[in-house]
Amino acid sequence: MTITVNHLVKSYGPDVRVVDDVSFVIQPGEMFFLLGPSGCGKTTVLRTLAGFVEPDQGDILFDQKRMNAVPPQDRNTAMVFQNYAIWPHLTVYENVAYGPRARKLEASAVQQRATDALRVVRLEDLAHRKPAQLSGGQQQRVALARALAVEPDLILLDEPLSNLDASLRLELRGELQRIHRETRTTCLYVTHDQEEALSLADRVAVMNKGRIEQIGTPSEIYERPANEFAARFMGEINVLPAGTPLAASLNAPAGRKFGFRPESALLSGDGVSAVVKHVTYLGSKTELNVETATGELLKLWTRKIVAPGETIRFQVAPESLILL
Repeated sequence: MTITVNHLVKSYGPDVRVVDDVSFVIQPGEMFFLLGPSGCGKTTVLRTLAGFVEPDQGDILFDQKRMNAVPPQDRNTAMVFQNYAIWPHLTVYENVAYGPRARKLEASAVQQRATDALRVVRLEDLAHRKPAQLSGGQQQRVALARALAVEPDLILLDEPLSNLDASLRLELRGELQRIHRETRTTCLYVTHDQEEALSLADRVAVMNKGRIEQIGTPSEIYERPANEFAARFMGEINVLPAGTPLAASLNAPAGRKFGFRPESALLSGDGVSAVVKHVTYLGSKTELNVETATGELLKLWTRKIVAPGETIRFQVAPESLILL
């Protein structure tokens, strides 16, 4: 199913426009992300698609059918929340079977859908446990299985990994990627986490203050951000003004603010000189906070062993410079 959002507007009072002329299209089977800071309007957009919020202006179309006045239960969507929202007194199986049963399917169809959904999320062996006997990651997989069991046209995921610790987030990100690849269900995923967007999204819409700043694949936005906000929100970046000695040393185009990602800096025997102010070991990389001779404070990533107080030299390839 193709999901089309045209010129969506939602305000709360005369001075609070939380969604301001938002438009995008989600293609069938796509994992589409709304990425942005808290308060940017992304969850309000998700809730309008679910039918929980009525927009002030604009249209929501499911395969060219206007859905604005259609109640939530008639939209064939399913939601996965950050707090799981599963019934504590029901078993895993009963939680997953609840949706198909509520739609008054025959018992055999309910059993088939619940069994298939549990197989997809790999929880068949835990079907008779209660939620309190599960880890946070397993509970979120129950919530995802419950969404899949109703065979929705669109799954809406509202910060689904935010309540998990770092290792569980990584594990469940991989599970979400596998499940989406297997089911090809159309998904709208709301998050403020850039790593989730980079690792899971087919396409991303970066939101800020109720508006969309840029839509593209993760690599397009990371490598060719449309503006400074998109550049800063989709990853770390050093943003620098035009016309400085540092800009000249890096061969940056004249008259344009520019930036470069920390991983683009290569330590070498020549290039820009800088003093290391602080070193943070991050496992797969070491983060250096450095100051150039002309006072710019920069963040660089390297695998080399560097000590605070050392003077280093680095280069950035011209193709790695991002014009803003």
